[in-house]
Amino acid sequence: MITLIAAAAENNALGKNNEMIWHLPDDFKRFKKLTSGHDIILGRKTFESFDKPLPNRRHIIVTRQENYAENIDPSCCIVVSSIEEAIAQTNAEEENFVIGGGEIYTLALPLADKIELTRVHGTFDADAYFPTFDVEKWHLDNEEYHSTDEKHKVDFTYQTFLKK
Repeated sequence: MITLIAAAAENNALGKNNEMIWHLPDDFKRFKKLTSGHDIILGRKTFESFDKPLPNRRHIIVTRQENYAENIDPSCCIVVSSIEEAIAQTNAEEENFVIGGGEIYTLALPLADKIELTRVHGTFDADAYFPTFDVEKWHLDNEEYHSTDEKHKVDFTYQTFLKK
């Protein structure tokens, strides 16, 4: 199973300058809970935005850069050159997560079975965007709203979509 997991604004903004635009601690906790113990597929720029590989996850990094594998830890990371090659590296009987960035989400969307979307309420200036998807082809299976509080400066809603 291929699941796209993202936090995207109402205008589908994901981030700017390879950084997140908002700080949502509860969403970070949810991301960790859902993806721990699973394969994660991500682009090179997203990988490079981390201080170090995320623990307890096998990283499958998609890049066109030749020899990129020489720069990463092979104990937790695999380097591939296409989204199809990345998916082929996963166990189809397990849930596998695509975690970004924008271009990788766009490539993976037609191949996905599920979307775990944190819809951040607001519009933001960005240089990376989550792809628009046809709501006629996806069923909203679950939704959970969270309002602003002392830790979260913006409202957001967890949404789970399943491919019809």
